[in-house]
Amino acid sequence: MSESEGLDYRSAGVDLERAERTKEGLKELLAATRDENTLSELGLFGGLYAVPEGYQRPVLVSSADGVGTKLKVAFLSRRHDTVGADLVNHCVNDILVQGAVPLFFLDYLATGKLETDVAEAVVAGVARACGENGCALLGGETAEMPDFYERGEYDLAGFIVGVVERDAILDGSRVESGDLLVALGSEGLHTNGYTLARRIVFQRMGLTVHDPFPGEDGTVADVLLQVHRTYLPSLRPELEGDAVRALAHVTGGGVPGNLPRILPAGLGARVEEDSWTAPNVFRVLEDAGGVAREEMRRVFNMGVGMVAVSPVQEAESLVARLRERGETAWVLGEVMEGEGVQYH
Repeated sequence: MSESEGLDYRSAGVDLERAERTKEGLKELLAATRDENTLSELGLFGGLYAVPEGYQRPVLVSSADGVGTKLKVAFLSRRHDTVGADLVNHCVNDILVQGAVPLFFLDYLATGKLETDVAEAVVAGVARACGENGCALLGGETAEMPDFYERGEYDLAGFIVGVVERDAILDGSRVESGDLLVALGSEGLHTNGYTLARRIVFQRMGLTVHDPFPGEDGTVADVLLQVHRTYLPSLRPELEGDAVRALAHVTGGGVPGNLPRILPAGLGARVEEDSWTAPNVFRVLEDAGGVAREEMRRVFNMGVGMVAVSPVQEAESLVARLRERGETAWVLGEVMEGEGVQYH
């Protein structure tokens, strides 16, 4: 195109017609997550959702997050159907720790050039996880920014709103010295530590996404793209009982960085390191990267995805019920006077 010819948005890199076709293709995915409280269709400026009936003093709980550099593994492997589920489950867990159940979810997908099959795969993962968690995918934004993102890359963010009765909020205030810590196992790295993990796997170990991962049945992509799991189905039945006094979602910062966030002033925790064996993926990363154990604990979840604080008299029965629901659960340690998390 010569400098004298007129410009339009398409020549600048944004195809509005293709974007509209892509959005039309996403309508069915959103429609599948609608429930009786969903009051709007895709295409409005804002999504409408009614607060469910039956709550006496409802409190709305919101959170926002992303998937981080786990997306780089999706780009390399050209597998885009899992990161959307990562996003939803992470956000669901973040409000679950305050006792909230999800109502609706919004997603934001930004890319250099909108590729319909990629966008549909990502949003399909979002919609699938919304359905599994019982929340409506109310809407979102798909942005095409050709001079901002490299071709073939995108960023992904999610926003969730849930609800909890005011007197059922989990805020850590009921936690006492002597309470036990009940761990719920993770599936892989979830969505944290990928900048370090990628450097170890792709640079130090010289592997590609298609190579077998040492000690595992699957490839590097299979292992690194394991979906960040939701703990809502297993923990929701416990929210109205006395077995759970607080919950900590183990994300960036690991157990040492997240558990203290739910402990009252003057209380810390002791973690019994021999109460579980870290899954193979973490042992491989630790050995191949020469990563110090303290750094491993700080960067990765080490196989612990969620921690529940439970009274001594309730902890063993809580573990038993969680195992009946398919969880890998065990007593991880206990709350004690002091500060921070100590490993023994």
